[in-house]
Amino acid sequence: MIDASQGYHQIMLAPEDRKRVSFITCADTFCYVAMPLRLKNAGATYQRLVDKIFHPLIGINVEVYVDDMLIKSKETRVHVADLEETFSVLRKYKLKLNPGKCAFGYMEIVSSASWSPKEELKPTPSKSKQFWT
Repeated sequence: MIDASQGYHQIMLAPEDRKRVSFITCADTFCYVAMPLRLKNAGATYQRLVDKIFHPLIGINVEVYVDDMLIKSKETRVHVADLEETFSVLRKYKLKLNPGKCAFGYMEIVSSASWSPKEELKPTPSKSKQFWT
């Protein structure tokens, strides 16, 4: 499980759009150069980006949800190759990771959803709530 560092802020705004995403202080007017979180479609834009760049790997050895990426392998011997493939995509698009939130070498990850070797994404009971009876 790897986590992108400040995901939204890694998307640079086109120079012609920067004036539309500005803020005023008593000193001056400032324009963002990277996508700020406060933009209405920031989350959807970032999700679309990771879906696009990881498209060839999604469902095979990578699952992505916003800034969380799960690298999965059916066999331990191919896991390093799957990691290298994922990291090469991240390097190609210059996306940075948050090392403090990355976990490697686990058979099952405990989070809001966890992947098991049986290839099923399942909710973690301690972090889930049943809304029906």
